[in-house]
Amino acid sequence: MDDGGSVAGHRLTGRARSGEIGTWSEAVSPAGTPSGVLRFDPALVATPAARERLVAAVAADRRLARSTGLLPVADLVTARGDIWLITDGAPVPTLADLLAEVYRGGVPSPGSGAVAAILADTARTLLDLHAAGLAHGAPHPGTIVIAGDGTALLAERGLLQALRGEPASPERDVTAWIELARGLATSWADDGSAVLFERAAATAAAHGLAAARDVLLDAGGPLPQIHTTREPLARTRHLWSSAAPEPASAADEIGDAVTLLGIPGPAAADDVVMRFGPGVPADTAAAQIWRSGTTTELAGDVARNAGPARRGGRRGRRSAWAGSALLAVLLAVVILWLRFQPATGVVVEKVDVRGPKKAIACDGTAKLVGTVTTNGGAGGIRYVWVRSDGVRMPEREQNVLSGSTSVELPLVWEVTGSGRFKGVATLRVLSPTASGQPLQDKASFSYRC
Repeated sequence: MDDGGSVAGHRLTGRARSGEIGTWSEAVSPAGTPSGVLRFDPALVATPAARERLVAAVAADRRLARSTGLLPVADLVTARGDIWLITDGAPVPTLADLLAEVYRGGVPSPGSGAVAAILADTARTLLDLHAAGLAHGAPHPGTIVIAGDGTALLAERGLLQALRGEPASPERDVTAWIELARGLATSWADDGSAVLFERAAATAAAHGLAAARDVLLDAGGPLPQIHTTREPLARTRHLWSSAAPEPASAADEIGDAVTLLGIPGPAAADDVVMRFGPGVPADTAAAQIWRSGTTTELAGDVARNAGPARRGGRRGRRSAWAGSALLAVLLAVVILWLRFQPATGVVVEKVDVRGPKKAIACDGTAKLVGTVTTNGGAGGIRYVWVRSDGVRMPEREQNVLSGSTSVELPLVWEVTGSGRFKGVATLRVLSPTASGQPLQDKASFSYRC
């Protein structure tokens, strides 16, 4: 599906990357401009509530001005049972892509000026979002896209939280930005300017993102006024993009795409197909399909259901009585099922991370272990490792049995090349936790070669 196909006329190039909420594919729009297509993980959009929250989040993005620094959203569609987000602009490379390529030696480091530019761009975008009453929810190297001119754009605004039903807050955005600043200071500040980015992070923690951005843009600071130039970053991006595969000359459409946003347009006989999701009356055929999760064509069903009612009043009353009785039985079954479910589920109470005490030698492997203390309940622990080199680790889930109060979650970090490097790994337990908020701890190691 990621090679040689197209979604809503956007031809996939074959270059793709996996993320927390699905798979991103680079594409070419019908107009021949760069675009992107995100296929959501089917498990995340399996419930009506998740889909409705997703539509609301995407609709909010489309109402924002194009100057907000977000990767622009073109549409949200369904095709062949999957849900796809389409963007005006390529979703690659991300900052994580460039960090990994620089680390491997595939492209030269754009230097500290790139770090300052990225941090300034993301701070401005987050400030614009917060002023609009919104939050991003997951700013990190995997959601920061580097545009062709070297500008840093934020992608996936509010999507992860919408799909999980979790609140996104400006406070969490600021915390994530501080982690980003400190991580980039460790991995990319190669000319002694790490102190500036650490100072920006400390300023953000004490006074907010606006003050931190002023620190970065202060002409009298440790870096010259042109330190925010994006030319080196644009060159690095161009070198990374030069290895992209050629788009296929012909592409088969991945199913008939149906928009979920109800974008206004010329009236048509099948407009009902385009109008489901939040805001649609609950008794429409489109709403029924939306709630059931079916994304096939609706026109045939609508035509079959159209026309004057032919049922008599008595038959209608009998049907209503039977429906009420069935509903009562189903409610009773649900209540009994809930009543006899096991009461104790796993809850994480503490996280502790330990790293190697000795420095890692040339082309070595650092082994870090996170120990999670629980209440002894059974269930799944959702967690993610965050590495300071910008490489985004996948979110994972560890199932534990009842009675076990300690769980080990290891991380193996391979390091190659010459030089010195300090790696910091943070284990973040997302849920379930005793406080209801993510718990985390971190450890570091040194690499010398």
